[in-house]
Amino acid sequence: MAYDSQNLSVLAYANGFTLWHYVTPDAATVVDAADYFNDAADMLRVGDMILANTDTDGTPAAGVFVINANSDGAVDVDNLTVFGGTDSR
Repeated sequence: MAYDSQNLSVLAYANGFTLWHYVTPDAATVVDAADYFNDAADMLRVGDMILANTDTDGTPAAGVFVINANSDGAVDVDNLTVFGGTDSR
């Protein structure tokens, strides 16, 4: 699939930093590919964080992406840092 602007929302903004939320049926490995967020380049800044729910129609994952590059409309994020762990009970 592809980036869907309707699924990206601002959770908090302060001092030039924005915390975003994004939900998608795309796997985290698809989302963290370079250029996935290019259509949002005018809003995303290096250091912004995106709390994400990925692969919502498969094996869901939740975590945070950090914007590591945004130059000339090309956006890149770090790999998903997953929240949670194993539930042994």
